[in-house]
Amino acid sequence: MRIAIAIAVLLLAAAPAAAGQRTATFSVPDMTCPLCPVTVATAIKRLDGIVSVSTDVDAKTATVVFDAGKTSTAAIAAASTNAGYAAALVKEQ
Repeated sequence: MRIAIAIAVLLLAAAPAAAGQRTATFSVPDMTCPLCPVTVATAIKRLDGIVSVSTDVDAKTATVVFDAGKTSTAAIAAASTNAGYAAALVKEQ
């Protein structure tokens, strides 16, 4: 019994922690008009796990709060790129 408990404790300790909520900022250099940020935000919001999207046409960035257990920065960048606006990860928190 003690061995089974010890094994269970070791397995739980080795399991990865829950992914949780993250914030990532992307450079989106092709955003040049007032409609561009709307298109980018709409494309990103379609992904599962997106909490919020904030775009800045002047800075040409998109800041995304997301559930890392449901989506990734690569999927977010791909969603923007597939909408016609190439996105590159600048930083992740």
